[in-house]
Amino acid sequence: MLLGAHCSGGIKASLDRAEEIGADAVQLFAQSPRAWRFPEHERAQLELFASRLEQGPVRAALVHALYLINLATPNDEIYEKSATTLASTVDAAAGIEADGVVFHVGSHLGAGFEAGLKRVIPAMERALDRTTDQTWLLMENSAGAGATIGRSVDELAVIFDHLDGHPRLGVCLDSCHLYVSGIDVTDPAAYAAVLDTVDAAMGLDRLRALHVNDAEAPLGSNRDRHANVLEGQMGEQIGVFLAHPAVQDLPAVLETPGKDGHGPRAPDIEVLRDLYARWKPKKRASARGSARAARTRGSSAGRAGARRTRG
Repeated sequence: MLLGAHCSGGIKASLDRAEEIGADAVQLFAQSPRAWRFPEHERAQLELFASRLEQGPVRAALVHALYLINLATPNDEIYEKSATTLASTVDAAAGIEADGVVFHVGSHLGAGFEAGLKRVIPAMERALDRTTDQTWLLMENSAGAGATIGRSVDELAVIFDHLDGHPRLGVCLDSCHLYVSGIDVTDPAAYAAVLDTVDAAMGLDRLRALHVNDAEAPLGSNRDRHANVLEGQMGEQIGVFLAHPAVQDLPAVLETPGKDGHGPRAPDIEVLRDLYARWKPKKRASARGSARAARTRGSSAGRAGARRTRG
């Protein structure tokens, strides 16, 4: 498992910050998270990031799309901005050879799931056309508030099916979002059931990344409030989220506030490493996981965490 964090600094500086805090994996924004305007990234800058990523010590990268994106909105202006921004994000992520673009599907704002789905599918098709064997599009499960789409694996599976199981479409699971949407991932049986659902609906090879966030709000509250690992409702039992044999090849990144409210730092990575050391499986459960890990970088079926050589 590649343990890491969301780091500020974008394409220019996030790798530096990830290395400074001792992360194996990094998640970043390719634009300001507070504005629609998408920057023109210099090709040399993209290539430098890709080269550094290939060499290590950071061995996996995820780009998180703008939070303002809403592919399910009935508002035509916001819809077009959302679809265009997601496509641009995929372009930038492919330029740095990131392992995936993580995004929230959005909210139908009361129009209904089916109406929202009709908006979501063409916008995602546009983004998927720009993905590569290395850089996938990853749907993230939501916390389940309001009229959001993607509050469950079953809803993500509906999108997956409407896109005919596109070969570069995957999933990122967020521990906090699962917990506050009513799935107690501190219970091994409940978490195993989630992974069984992913496997049955899409295949476990479509699970490409984890967000490791404790929850400030209670189970089933639908409130998306991240807490530092070991400091929220899940506490030590968040280790269950890291322990299942099926997720051992994945990048697992923190999106936590950190001690000063400015994001994860080196001590947060150490807490995550210590937690993982206590919970990780002693042995691989099957040859299937080992076979996935042996696949070469860029394989459309390989797991994201397995694509970078360990330095």
